[in-house]
Amino acid sequence: MPDAKGQAASRPGPDLLSGSVPKAMALFAIPTLGSSVLQSLNGSINAIWVGRFLGEEALAATTNGNIVMFLLISFVFGFGMASTIFIGQAAGRSDEDGARRVMGTALGTIIPMGAAIALIGWFVAPWLLGVLGTPGEARALALTYLRVIFVAMPATLTFTLVMMALRGTGDSITPLKFMGVSAALDVALNPVLILGLGPVPELGIFGSGLATVIANTVALVGIMVSLYRRDSVLALRGRALRLLLPDRTVLRAVVGKGLPIGLQMIVISTASLTMLTLINREGVDTAAAYGATQQLWTYVQMPAMALSAAASAMAAQNIGAGQWGRVGRIARWGIYFNLGLTGLLIALLTVFDRAALGLFLGADSTAIPIGRHIQLVATWGYLFFGIAQVLFGTMRANGYVIAPLIVMVISMYPVRLGFAFGLRPVLGEDALWLSFPIGMTATAAMAAWLYRRGRWREGSAVSRNEAAKGTGADRDCGSVNGTGTDLAPGATVSRHAA
Repeated sequence: MPDAKGQAASRPGPDLLSGSVPKAMALFAIPTLGSSVLQSLNGSINAIWVGRFLGEEALAATTNGNIVMFLLISFVFGFGMASTIFIGQAAGRSDEDGARRVMGTALGTIIPMGAAIALIGWFVAPWLLGVLGTPGEARALALTYLRVIFVAMPATLTFTLVMMALRGTGDSITPLKFMGVSAALDVALNPVLILGLGPVPELGIFGSGLATVIANTVALVGIMVSLYRRDSVLALRGRALRLLLPDRTVLRAVVGKGLPIGLQMIVISTASLTMLTLINREGVDTAAAYGATQQLWTYVQMPAMALSAAASAMAAQNIGAGQWGRVGRIARWGIYFNLGLTGLLIALLTVFDRAALGLFLGADSTAIPIGRHIQLVATWGYLFFGIAQVLFGTMRANGYVIAPLIVMVISMYPVRLGFAFGLRPVLGEDALWLSFPIGMTATAAMAAWLYRRGRWREGSAVSRNEAAKGTGADRDCGSVNGTGTDLAPGATVSRHAA
């Protein structure tokens, strides 16, 4: 089996196990940030098409639909992040068989799950919009858009999983390339399908959702072809295709670690849904202003999410290789980069807020003053959001996921929603907007305490002894040297043994 340096040389991306930590983080995080930029530009440009050509009701409809989509992707984020952790630790140990076992189980689980979500979602979409309190003017458009988004779920979820798994191997370049393919197709197809350009019939908001379906499907096919053409460690072929039948041991481990991570995202999503019901009560203008502001916030939070992914992948590989001395430097440099990049974006948005909001709402929209006020009151909190995400990314690289989940529950419900509901009679709408930075600040404070005082360094997501055991499934599927990764949930080793 090739050593760590041989593996690093055979795949795109930096060597995460040696050399300068800030350089490796920058080289890994920049493509990840690029993927986020492309994804957000895609969503923003589509929102511009919808808002300009179909009106504020349609923009409010897509805002409601996208909140539901985020809720669904949240579980896959947890599932994918747990897979990334295990794949990263396997890569750090130069354990290709273990990485393939995780990949096979992840794909074999997420594909049928995506199909089930698509089918069930089609029928429950009207109920979901009722729960959200979607404004009546936007209800019919939101239903059409949401149902198309549900149809896109199998391709969307699988594409998301594959990109996250690749990052676990240290490859953030390939996900960037195919996110570019997806974004370019989506942006190009939106006006064609919405307006009915050329021989294509006018499809309105249905066309916007259909463009997403086509783009994600093409990108998924492309990234899978790329994996096999360059013989990626994650490409399953021959007898290894049996690994698509989920291994119960691997599945228990991935779900055991992934469920709390996914629940963190679901906690955020349900808190956002609750906030949206309050915001929807303020009328279409406020809902549209909030939707446009959310588009801007996606850019502000991109550095934090890219750096969190970089910290998680880098820490996982170094933990797998037993190089604990680099883990603290990874977290520290992630915070430094976050403060610089996120701070710069907040400053730019503060200066150019009217122009930015006008892209989504139109220069003369009555929703622009509302959006400017929202972003001025709330956007500064993303500095603290970024600190928390980097620390969470570092800690979860060692399978430490329960305490961060508890932190998110506290900061989202008693803190954020408690502030919004409790101070609404006193502060009016400002209680809604101030609740965002208040919650983010509380999250960062608790994350810092966990990082310094928590026991996240004492366990490992995978123990070395288990990694050496292997299973019959490994040998049946062409194990190179008879070793594999027995991913028993709750497996721990001491920090020094790692």
